[in-house]
Amino acid sequence: MGKYSGQGFSLRGEKDRYVLPPIFRKAVKESSEGRVLCLAKHERWNCLVGFGLSRRLELEAQLDREERIAIERDKDFDRDLRAMQLFGFAEIPFDDSGRFVMPEHLAELGKLGDDVYFQGAGGFFTMWNPDQLYAKGEGWEGAQAACRALAAEAAAKAAAKAKGGARK
Repeated sequence: MGKYSGQGFSLRGEKDRYVLPPIFRKAVKESSEGRVLCLAKHERWNCLVGFGLSRRLELEAQLDREERIAIERDKDFDRDLRAMQLFGFAEIPFDDSGRFVMPEHLAELGKLGDDVYFQGAGGFFTMWNPDQLYAKGEGWEGAQAACRALAAEAAAKAAAKAKGGARK
């Protein structure tokens, strides 16, 4: 099972591609037995979640657990609807450099733009539009600080690259 920790940042590049940061790329490759990134809208936050294919087993167990809890509490549970929510993720190929094209509907659902911040969360990672992350309240300070630092670093690299390309 892929475990995701750490942070990363990607600017939208040529051909509307983003780059899966190396720290997450390795875990996704291992948990997908290849280069398949699974992406879905987070249930509560304005961001996306990413993970490898091996998480399907974990999602099946989660579905069973939620159904069991609903039965124990004598609550209605629509297993089909919940399964559709859990397994409605997109499978996105990425190349050896981690480049992938974000489907427009996912970018819209996650409110993503030109900059994407990646935050590890154990069995998955989140992908944020920095403005959405900065709008979160108490408890988010660490992720917000990491995002600001990585955004500044990415902007500096892009500026240096543009400056170097202009000299040629």
